[in-house]
Amino acid sequence: MLMKTCTPSSVLLVCLGNICRSPTAEEVFRQQAAIAGLSIKVDSAGTSDWHVGRAPDDRSQRHAKSHGYQINKLVARQVNADDFRNFDLILAMDSQNLADLQAIKDSLADTEDHLAKLALFSEEDPTYGGDDVPDPYKGDSDDFEEVIERIESSAQAWIESWKAC
Repeated sequence: MLMKTCTPSSVLLVCLGNICRSPTAEEVFRQQAAIAGLSIKVDSAGTSDWHVGRAPDDRSQRHAKSHGYQINKLVARQVNADDFRNFDLILAMDSQNLADLQAIKDSLADTEDHLAKLALFSEEDPTYGGDDVPDPYKGDSDDFEEVIERIESSAQAWIESWKAC
């Protein structure tokens, strides 16, 4: 469990390929933080290199746009060691992503003093707390809608927890 901290200056959102969940979460988080008056650097990445350089999945773009989020200009990238140095908090969309991130962090821990804190994206969310944000990639329209609903809820929960610090 992540220890309560006040607002981080930077947050990285991570899923597997960085074309569905994490780019959507990046834009939702960016907008919600701005509305709350928080100045936070927000980015996203994937644990795999499968889609590096590609725009978000067309279905993610359509569903995000229908909710007022523009993600079409985002470009997929893979998590790298510098992310653990340059971000205060890295939020994983699911438990497998979290395990993969922890393995990277563990490999750096012997030589690094300050590395990003890790947590599940839903950790602070009273509705979805501790649940994975399901990967909609092989799903249908309802799956993409569910992802947006969960992302909006969990992003708001993190922001509310920081405002309460």
